[in-house]
Amino acid sequence: MDLKQHIRHVPDFPKPGILFYDITTLLRNPGGLKATIDRLSEPYEGKGIEAVIGIESRGFILGATVAERLGAGFIPIRKPGKLPAKSLRESYALEYGTDALEIHEDAIQRGQRILIVDDVLATGGTAAAAAGLVKQLGGELHGLAFLIELSFLNGKSKLSGEQVYSVLQY
Repeated sequence: MDLKQHIRHVPDFPKPGILFYDITTLLRNPGGLKATIDRLSEPYEGKGIEAVIGIESRGFILGATVAERLGAGFIPIRKPGKLPAKSLRESYALEYGTDALEIHEDAIQRGQRILIVDDVLATGGTAAAAAGLVKQLGGELHGLAFLIELSFLNGKSKLSGEQVYSVLQY
């Protein structure tokens, strides 16, 4: 299945000049959803991943289903103020502003094998912040997996030394 054929492009969202890659049109298709999860999961099958982190919000959808497929637990990384217990925070720059991510302080056990999953790798700020949180908590970051990589934004440069996998490149 050609996944790119099922992704809607929305110009000027969330700000003028940004082209948004809307994966809801892919995920609503049963074959598209299955193919997406298959392709995100396959490189990590049998690799001993103990927990998958999903980044709010589309990373929750993808990360939880990849975790289930791999027989791993799921850990959410959220926007500030959304988690109920004591959390760590990491700020980062977006292609259109700044933001921060938080994770519960007890979410990861020291040495636990972690995979981060998100929908898009753009400038790399969000992914680098998530990787930083994993390392602060003592997790062993096995890799970062993305449905889409916007290669022209060179987000991988912020993830130097990390294993980065993308299903689709634009």
